[in-house]
Parts: sequence; structure tokens; C-alpha cells
Amino acid sequence: MVQRVDPRDVRDTLRAAGLRARHALSQNFLADADVLDSILAEADPAPGRRVLEIGPGLGILTRGLLDGGAAVTAVELDRGLAAFLRERFAPELERAAGGGPGAPGGLRLIEGDALDQDLVRLLEPPYDVVANLPYHITSPVLHHFLGDEPRPERFVLMLQREVAERIAAKPGSLSYLTVFVQYHADVRVAFVVARNAFEPAPDVESAVLSGVVRPRRLAPQDEDSLWRLVQAGFRERRKMLHNVLPRQLPAVGRKRFEDALAAAGIAPDRRPQTVSVDEWLALRAALGPIDSEGAPE
Repeated sequence: MVQRVDPRDVRDTLRAAGLRARHALSQNFLADADVLDSILAEADPAPGRRVLEIGPGLGILTRGLLDGGAAVTAVELDRGLAAFLRERFAPELERAAGGGPGAPGGLRLIEGDALDQDLVRLLEPPYDVVANLPYHITSPVLHHFLGDEPRPERFVLMLQREVAERIAAKPGSLSYLTVFVQYHADVRVAFVVARNAFEPAPDVESAVLSGVVRPRRLAPQDEDSLWRLVQAGFRERRKMLHNVLPRQLPAVGRKRFEDALAAAGIAPDRRPQTVSVDEWLALRAALGPIDSEGAPE
């Protein structure tokens, strides 16, 4: 049974603990039991399954994961919230300390900035990431846990709705972040979350993004070439490929780009936001390696 939670509960909890929501840290606490239930159904925590949670806040999602038997590692920046969590989850912290990081229903709490942590090495694989992610760190966190090994097997993330929909977008409205995430994972927007599901209510709607991480399709050095190419394209995302790519990577040469676009079956007047992950991969294969200076190797 999901715990009862509503905006008044959150306000009372914050007041009793001498805490307040800090706008600078994008602190908006989940305050809707139905939404919590839906997130947990999507995450499907299992006994002993290792889960990384970033920004646990008041521990509302944390409690649901622990009750499902997950072994949770949570990273919390706010000192006051970290102290609150240590008191609230004292038995779960003891369980993890005594039974190890995979102890079912055990919690390991790390106080600090998630961006300063080696996130992918906080847990032994296999693991999942389940979080109500602070909006201002969405992109760097995604790059960190998808770009580095060991990657999670799945992720269930509450994000700003616009960002979640952009990440799951179809060709025609892609961004660099879209291509990066869709290269690494099969993603979908699981459901939209109204502003009044949080306390305090944010200025924007949210959405839960669900992803299953797929095997890497390129070796690390070839991925580097791919991202140099994709980044070059999205520096002028509304310009035609045959213009923007030679301009952004002049060392490659216009003729080589024209030949590679033809070999990949991509019309030269296409815009970067229309190019799918598979097409970027085909273009990189046709071009061959590109070094850190943007020149062919």
C-alpha cells in the first residue's frame, strides 16, 4: 500500500523538521499518492535490486522503493534534508551497513552534489536509476550515467515535461540530447504529471521518462567521433547538413561530407533535427574517424 501523501503532509513535514523548499536547488517535493504509485509501478522495485536515487528530498519515493525490497543508494545535496533522511531511515541505514549494499530494503545515503560523484561507480551492476531528478541537473546526470560504464539497465526519471518529450521525440524535432539518449536507450514518456502533484508547485508540468539501456553500438573511440559529428550538426540545428557540417568541421572537407551523405542515403538539404540515430551512425561510418580537432584520422 502506497503511503498517504498530499501537499499538507509535505508542508507539515517540512515545518516540523525546520526545513523549507529551496528554489535554487529545484526542490519541489512529490505530494500525490497516485503519482507515486504510478512511478513505483513503472520502476517495479524487486527485493535486493540495486537502485540509485538522486535527490531523494523527504524520502517519499525512497520509502516506496525500500518497501518494494530495493537496495537504495541515495545522493542528497541539501544538508538539512540529509539529516532528516538519516533520522527517518535509521533502521534502513543500519540494514545496509550490516548486510552490505545489496541488502533488501537497505539504504545507503551519500550527502553531496550528484555532479561531484562518480555516479556509475556508486553501485555494483546490475542497477537501475529511479529519481525525481532536479531539473537543472538533468542533462549532465544523463550524460554521466549513460556515457560511462557501468551503465544502469533501466531508468525511471521524473523530468520537466518539455525535456522528457524532447528526449523521446521522433525525427523532425530532435536535439543533441535526444540523439545521445536514444543512442544509449529505448525511451518513452510513461505519463505526464500535473504541477499540483508537487509542493510547492513548479512553474512547469513534469513527465516520467522510462528507458531501457541497450548495448553499445560503437567502440569508445568511434563514439567520440560520432559525438563530434552530432555536436557539429546541432550547433546550427536549423541549417542544411551540407552547409553546417563543412562549416563546423572544416578539416573534413566539403567534398568528403557530400560523398558521405550520399553513401549514407541522407539528402544534403536535410536539417540536423530530422536525422535519426541510425542515420547519424551511418554518416559516421561513411566519414570514418574524426579526431578531437575535427579532422579525419
